[in-house]
Amino acid sequence: MLTSIRGIVAASLLAGCGLAATPAFAQDGESDITISGNAALVSEYRFRGVDLSGGDIAVQGGVDVGHSSGFYVGTWGSSIDEDTVGFGHTELDIYGGWSGDVASGVSADLGVIYYAYPNGPAGDLDYIEFYASAAFTLGPAEATLGVAYAPDQDSLGSTDNLYVYTDLGVGIPNTPISLSAHVGYTDGFLTFTNDGDAFDWSVGADFAINENLSVGVAYVDVEGDFVPGPGAYNFTDGAIVGTLSVSF
Repeated sequence: MLTSIRGIVAASLLAGCGLAATPAFAQDGESDITISGNAALVSEYRFRGVDLSGGDIAVQGGVDVGHSSGFYVGTWGSSIDEDTVGFGHTELDIYGGWSGDVASGVSADLGVIYYAYPNGPAGDLDYIEFYASAAFTLGPAEATLGVAYAPDQDSLGSTDNLYVYTDLGVGIPNTPISLSAHVGYTDGFLTFTNDGDAFDWSVGADFAINENLSVGVAYVDVEGDFVPGPGAYNFTDGAIVGTLSVSF
């Protein structure tokens, strides 16, 4: 069980927006390696339902390098609230894995992610999490089932954590609007409740201004038995979160 917000601080690979790939170089007329990036301004940084920016605006961005084989590496960062989180003002994630089609309308994504807090206080803060997901596409709709597992490590109090989730998304035909929904469940050290588990959920909509720029809005909430102390900041209150994102 957490004695602080420590175990909640992270950003999954899924937090990145859809990326538009840019060839780094070409061989025999084909691009083997692509480099892509993303940046976003969000009204709050919410991870698995929990507010990590103290209710303030957060700046986020990342870069990915992918190979035609499906293997990729990348990094993603976000500003966080030093007072609320207690691990400095920056989160930096480094990840690598493989993604690709495994059947008609079915794709998979497997990898590992390292969560780092480069300007946090002294101590063992960084941790590793393994992830896997399967996405099923039917017309304009897509459903994703995923799991993330952080094994026993010192920064998790020599315990582990399991996160399972499902995402649903659908693009409204002949419009630049897409709708999304998410439900997740955390069990283990990376939670904030007395009994060590919590549910999070969200519903949202996204408007594509063009192929690179989009705006979005979502309602995000998390359920558990957490009750903040008198005068303490409640980082689990539900909130409407706005996003302005660009991919390149």
